Amino acid sequence: MLICSDYPTQVVIGGAFTALGYGPYVNGHLRLAYVVGLSLVDTIALVGLIVLFLRAHGERVRDVIVGRGPLAPQLAYGVLLIVPTVAVSFAVLAAMQAFVPSLHTVAQNPIQQLLTRPRDAALFALIVVVAGGVREEAQRAFLLHRFEVWLGGGTVGVVVTSIAFGAGHLIQGLDAAMTIALLGAFWGVVYLRRRSAVAPMVSHAGFDLLQLVQFLLIRR
Repeated sequence: MLICSDYPTQVVIGGAFTALGYGPYVNGHLRLAYVVGLSLVDTIALVGLIVLFLRAHGERVRDVIVGRGPLAPQLAYGVLLIVPTVAVSFAVLAAMQAFVPSLHTVAQNPIQQLLTRPRDAALFALIVVVAGGVREEAQRAFLLHRFEVWLGGGTVGVVVTSIAFGAGHLIQGLDAAMTIALLGAFWGVVYLRRRSAVAPMVSHAGFDLLQLVQFLLIRR
C-alpha cells in the first residue's frame, strides 16, 4: 500500500529525471514537459504495480477496479457527478475564502503558469484525464480495497487516503488541498458504494477538464 501511495514512485521517477539533468523548475517556474513526463511514467508504473499486487494475491483487476457489472451505467453515473462536484468545490472554496481567508496560502495556482500556449492546454488535458482521472482513481480503489480487507475498513480508508490525496496538492494552496481532500473522500465513498472506480474516474477527469477550461478563460 505504501508503494502504491504514489509518493514513492513519484520520488523515484522525479529523482531519475533530475539526475538526468531535467529538473522540475526552469527560471523559477514549473516545467510543463517535466510534469507531463513524470505524470505519464508514474501512471504506467503505478498501474503496473497495482496489477502486479492484485494478481499476486489471486485477485482480478476487473473485480477490484472496474467492477463486475456493465460499464454503461457506471459511465453515465460518472458524467452526472461532474457538475455537482464542480459546484460543491466552488462553494467550499468560496466559503473558506470568505470565512477563513488565511487558508488561501497561494496567491496564484502554479498550474496556471503552465498554460501559456494551446499546445500546453492540450498536453495538460491529456494529463488530467490519464493521471488525474484514471491513475488516481485506480489507486484510490486499490487502497480502499486493501483497507477494507486488512486495515480497519472502508471508512478508515476514506479518511486516510483523502488526507494523503489533499496533501499531495498543497502546492496549490491549503484551501485547495482541503477542498481536494473532500473531493477525494466523495469519490472514495462512490467507489465503496458502487464497487467500481469507473464513475469516479469519469467524474474526476470531467472535473479536472472543467477546471482547465476555467483556467484558460481566466487567462484570456
